[in-house]
Amino acid sequence: MLILTFQCQPILNKNSTRSATPLPSNKGVYSNGHKELMMRFSLTNLIGLSLLYFSQASVSQSIEEIVEHKYAVNDGTSIHYVRAGEGPLMVFIHGFPDFWYGWREQMMSLSDQYTVVALDTRGYNLSDKPSGYENYSMDFLVGDVEAVIKNENREKAIIVGHDWGGGIAWSFAGLRPEMTHRLIIFNLPHIKRLQTELAKFEAQHEASGYARNFQLPNSHERLTAEGLAVALSRGDSKTQSRYLEAFKKSSLDAMMNYYRANFPREPYTEGQFLDIPKIQAPVLQFHGLKDTALLPSGLNNTWEEIESDWTLMTLPTANHWSHLDEAGKVNKMIRAWLEVQQD
Repeated sequence: MLILTFQCQPILNKNSTRSATPLPSNKGVYSNGHKELMMRFSLTNLIGLSLLYFSQASVSQSIEEIVEHKYAVNDGTSIHYVRAGEGPLMVFIHGFPDFWYGWREQMMSLSDQYTVVALDTRGYNLSDKPSGYENYSMDFLVGDVEAVIKNENREKAIIVGHDWGGGIAWSFAGLRPEMTHRLIIFNLPHIKRLQTELAKFEAQHEASGYARNFQLPNSHERLTAEGLAVALSRGDSKTQSRYLEAFKKSSLDAMMNYYRANFPREPYTEGQFLDIPKIQAPVLQFHGLKDTALLPSGLNNTWEEIESDWTLMTLPTANHWSHLDEAGKVNKMIRAWLEVQQD
């Protein structure tokens, strides 16, 4: 195993002992009043976390100027994505709540050497929004990424994911190893390790209360496009306007369907997260240690799930959106790591 050490936080390797986490079933756990409180609490937390969310109008304008808008189709569902640059294909997958624009810093930085494409995952912005939570199961989400790669006439790609995009990326790498050249993850522990932490019914289980509430049938009714746009804008009016435009085109119900269809439920003893095959591609993983939803304890023993090299870079000052909180640093790291990993 290749071990690279970078001074931010010590890298975890097979001899590491560091410890530190998201989501279960909701049946019979919360009263109606508590459910409502938890939903308000989770949205308040989202807005609070967004104070660290990095955004610049100049980048906003530049990224809009350089991207080409394209569509791929997976079993009748149209997936919108943007494309820029030339070179090896790098596919970016966003999380909740976001859309392709959340990757603007990485696309601007890396498009000089790579073909960078970023999806609107199904339910968001310009992609189709099929009804029914079953249409948001991981098999469909993995298929959407595959459709984009094939639409670019490529056989494989560097897969990059954050949050739910990280869950899709881990799953894609496990289920489509022949199409995964390299894997880069932001703030989402390996999904099997995450479920292991949930099963302890300790810190990660407690931190994932928001996700249990998101699994409720009416959870989308407590969200608004306006509220989400404010949460991701950090007070910048142009960025807020861009997000509001995208979220008004999105389905709030679809956003919640990711949790309803895929997030582990109690007692966490079975499910697709536990069945994922070992990752064959080299992995670069970033984790902002100020993330209060996905705790760093889920990083422990990740090497047990990966057959190739695993490089971990922890970011002590970064929050959940580590790819924006520390954009300059992670962009340099991605470029350097890919250089090391060249065949």
